Amino acid sequence: MGDPSDVTIWHNPRCSKSRGALELLGELGVEPAVVRYLEAAPSRAQLEDVLRRLGTDDPRTITRTGERLYRELGLADADRDALLDALAEHPALIERPIVLRGDRAVVARPPERVRDLIV
Repeated sequence: MGDPSDVTIWHNPRCSKSRGALELLGELGVEPAVVRYLEAAPSRAQLEDVLRRLGTDDPRTITRTGERLYRELGLADADRDALLDALAEHPALIERPIVLRGDRAVVARPPERVRDLIV
């Protein structure tokens, strides 16, 4: 199973999916580092790192495209740089939860996707 101590979750306690992923991690014997990304917005470099760990270059993979703010900011046609800047400035647009372990990550929607990293 590897070392479960190197797990981090970008968590929003108001989100049922995020709470579910955190609970599932606990059931798997993992006590992750919890980052409340809405309170401590990730930097652009951290966002780039998450994309690398997810195995993608597309920031829409971690973007809540259904949010009103996404439409208000006109991000549907935004290029990669503009989208990353918007995510760093408006962390509410970041999909949740994101679980990181080592050099890999998952967007835990549904929460059971954390098993891909842990089991």
